[in-house]
Formats: sequence, structure tokens, C-alpha cells
Amino acid sequence: MSDNCLFCRIVRGEIPSRKVYEDDEVFAFHDINPVAPVHFMLIPKQHLVSLLDAEERHAALLGRMLLLAPRLARDQGLQDGFRTVINSGKGGGQEVFHLHIHVIGGGNIPPMVKRS
Repeated sequence: MSDNCLFCRIVRGEIPSRKVYEDDEVFAFHDINPVAPVHFMLIPKQHLVSLLDAEERHAALLGRMLLLAPRLARDQGLQDGFRTVINSGKGGGQEVFHLHIHVIGGGNIPPMVKRS
């Protein structure tokens, strides 16, 4: 873990969060600025800056996180579907530089790309 990373500090309990899930490798918590009625994030407890920094050795962890997302989404009442978003790097809109998967749903969520 990183000493000054916001999400590492949340995992360590130094900053309060509304926990959704926790195990030895993954932590999930509600976003403090939700864009929909349900908006939480899954993060690895291991500090990994972004998907740009992921390597083959992270494959099992990333797969685990992606498979956990729908289970937690259903637990949060999102039986009809949800959106997952992974912003990678500054150019990809990442604001906190610790890999995280947004799980968003429960309302009228506009499409990410406007179709013509």
C-alpha cells in the first residue's frame, strides 16, 4: 500500500467509508460523489496505480474483481443491469491513482457514447 494514496488510506481505515464488501484482496465502498442511486467502487487492496500498470501477474486479481462486480451489484439491488467504468490514466479521466472499478446503476444512466 502507498502511504499517501487516498484509497490505500480508506483500506487501512484511516479515512471512513461506507463499505460494501471486503476480503483479503478486494475492498468495495460507496462513492462519496455518486452519479446514480447506486454507485460504488471496487479496488484492490494492493496499490496498483491504474489498468495501464497492470501486468500478467495481476490477471487473477482483475478477473476476481470483474466477477465480483455483478454479485455486489445484485446485492445492491441492480438486478436489471449496471455500468462498469475503469478510468485509466490522466488522459482517461482517472482522478485517484489507485485502480478502481466504478459500478453504477439504479437510475436513468445516459449512454457513454452518443449514437447517431
